[in-house]
Amino acid sequence: MNQILIGKGEQQVHLLSKYGNRHGLIAGATGTGKTISLLLLAEGFSRMGVPVFISDVKGDVAGIAMPGTMNDKIQQRITQIGIEGYVNEPSPSVFWDIYGKLGHPVRVTISEMGPALLSRILELNDTQSGTLEVVFKLADEQGLLLLDLNDFRAILGFIAENSKEVSAQYGLVSKQSIAAIQRSLLAFEREGGNQMFGEPALDLTDLMRTDLSGRGIINILAADQLILKPRLYSSFLLWLLSELFENLPEVGDLDKPRLVFFFDEAHLLFDDAPSVLRQRVEQVVRLIRSKGVGVYFCSQLPDDLPGEVLGQMGNRIQHALRAFTPRDQKAVKTAAETFVVNPRLDVASVISTLGVGEALVSTLQEKGVPMPVEKTIICPPRCRMGTITPDERAAIRARSPIGIKYDKPLDRESAYEILNRRALEKIEMPETRGREVKAEKPAEKGMLGNILWGTGRRQGMVETMAKQAVRTVGSQLGRQIVRGILGGIFGGKGGR
Repeated sequence: MNQILIGKGEQQVHLLSKYGNRHGLIAGATGTGKTISLLLLAEGFSRMGVPVFISDVKGDVAGIAMPGTMNDKIQQRITQIGIEGYVNEPSPSVFWDIYGKLGHPVRVTISEMGPALLSRILELNDTQSGTLEVVFKLADEQGLLLLDLNDFRAILGFIAENSKEVSAQYGLVSKQSIAAIQRSLLAFEREGGNQMFGEPALDLTDLMRTDLSGRGIINILAADQLILKPRLYSSFLLWLLSELFENLPEVGDLDKPRLVFFFDEAHLLFDDAPSVLRQRVEQVVRLIRSKGVGVYFCSQLPDDLPGEVLGQMGNRIQHALRAFTPRDQKAVKTAAETFVVNPRLDVASVISTLGVGEALVSTLQEKGVPMPVEKTIICPPRCRMGTITPDERAAIRARSPIGIKYDKPLDRESAYEILNRRALEKIEMPETRGREVKAEKPAEKGMLGNILWGTGRRQGMVETMAKQAVRTVGSQLGRQIVRGILGGIFGGKGGR
């Protein structure tokens, strides 16, 4: 299987597998059939052995894990399009959920997320974001792993207590900024965000699996609650996309993608995003296709995406748009101008009159040339077109082969434990250090002894060398702390 049948216009319209990584756009007003087109493409990629990742914003994408039900309307469309070998069937699926309720928990460490995206998630201002940069820099140099919110809270407390010393070394860090970050962290934790950070962290290879029959696993992220926090939703998906970009090797042109990534409600990625973030998103989208990853954005209006990103979309499915407002009329014009002209079709007029289950479609054909736009009747997916019950979801989750890996959290030694231990050692040190030093130093030092061990007022050579060695080891450990792709994207030196 080297193509996906999308539907039929003047002739059948296909998406070729070798151009599946040239990205795509599914757009249209609410209720015009965008989700049906998404399900059709997702199960089509799965059948050709390509793993898929989808965010399920409304809860109806989960139906792809269950077989559909035949009826007269579906049978009529099958006959009209000329679909061969159509059978109702499910696709192999794995459910994920940041909150751990509707799927396996999805976790990422604080260090992997990096200061730029964490600032966006916590909705910090520029001054507070600068303070966060200092937090991560200090953690690196002190060899402090930031895995979960306990670690993050511990290092914020440490900096607040030592703000004068930290400011002298890294630049001004005010207690007011630290307090503001702590308040944002408290609100984020109250909304359940603490479940997002920790270990075991998501292993990207678990998103790129096939089942025993060779079909690609469809990974479904439950996002009906996550979408209520738009910045958290978009930042997490951007982190995931960026991690794929950073860690996958270059593969060039393949017969089919290695992974297809569907980004629903795509406008949230660009709303209120700083210009540097938008530029980096455009860069990742442009370059990630050479890693064998196809990105498909789903949104209501095509101009929800910046022009530079929209220009990367080689495969397009445009459902109906209703031109009631000036913004809508502009969107219709934008959509019409982005298609290859079909002299037999007035695109701007047709967009407003498309029925449910109809779309304007243009895909890349041989030699990567986009086909002229066609008014297309969309194929029905083979899966259930609707939600699933809690019992059905629980049964699918219970059969998952990776549940044992992610369902139980892991808590290893990191910044929280290290800083607590240092605090205890600091309390005990005044009583014990003096006795230890006296036992180790010779009773009569003389001139050489003074040089080696120091005097009551001056530090000796041995102590100086020991302290320098500790600082060197700490610095080397700090440089090994991983940050993940977003550190690199925003100018950091972290890496895995």
